[in-house]
Amino acid sequence: MEIFELHRGTSPLFVSLPHDGTRLADDVAQRLAPSARRVPDTDWHVSRLYAFAREFGASVIVPRHSRYMIDLNRPPDDTSLYPGQNTTGLCPIVQFSGEPVYLPGQEPTRDEILARVEHFWRPYHQALASEIARIKTTHGRVVLWEGHSIRGVVPFLFDGRLPDFNLGTANGASCSPQLQQRLTAALEAQDDYTFAVNGRFKGGYITRHYGHPEAAVDAVQLELAQCNYMDEETFAYDDRRAASLQKVIRALLEACL
Repeated sequence: MEIFELHRGTSPLFVSLPHDGTRLADDVAQRLAPSARRVPDTDWHVSRLYAFAREFGASVIVPRHSRYMIDLNRPPDDTSLYPGQNTTGLCPIVQFSGEPVYLPGQEPTRDEILARVEHFWRPYHQALASEIARIKTTHGRVVLWEGHSIRGVVPFLFDGRLPDFNLGTANGASCSPQLQQRLTAALEAQDDYTFAVNGRFKGGYITRHYGHPEAAVDAVQLELAQCNYMDEETFAYDDRRAASLQKVIRALLEACL
């Protein structure tokens, strides 16, 4: 079974969408709590939101499986990305709602987690590293763009309502100051959406691990509030609202190029 889809583009831009997948292995699905079987913590429709990036010549990588199988944006040793704050792990056992992912006693064992790392996590990251290397060889630089989304209100993870656009650059460590300035300027140039830079979401493992601006590899994470392009209860895509949101995403990707 295909683990991910990789489209190789012609520009220095590489879009990674590690939480877009929704598939569950049958044996895992049977062990999930009823509320988790809907895979509610998916970054819903981000591959649809970013489909236009191929017009820019972007490479795009999209996994097939749910983050409930394994979270591709966590380190393989499951070290917390936000020490002291609520978060979810490499093979999540808690939903963003605070409810359990698994039925009692059905959580994955250590051996099962290690097997998922080998089967799902490692191939995705090998593809990431290989494509970054190819793009850099071709263009002399890479911008790795991490596309994410989440419900606008998640008390388990953050207080209040999340800003609409949440740009993360590991507090400036994962991309050049010039790129961060261009991206911030693009957000400041619009009045329709709120935004934060290195707020609650500073970038996950992929942004922090692969971003090496000193080596001409910039990495940026964008976390979107889902209420701006979909119904957060039914997960239905809203074409009208999404089209408005895409104008700002387009301006951000243009700033990268």
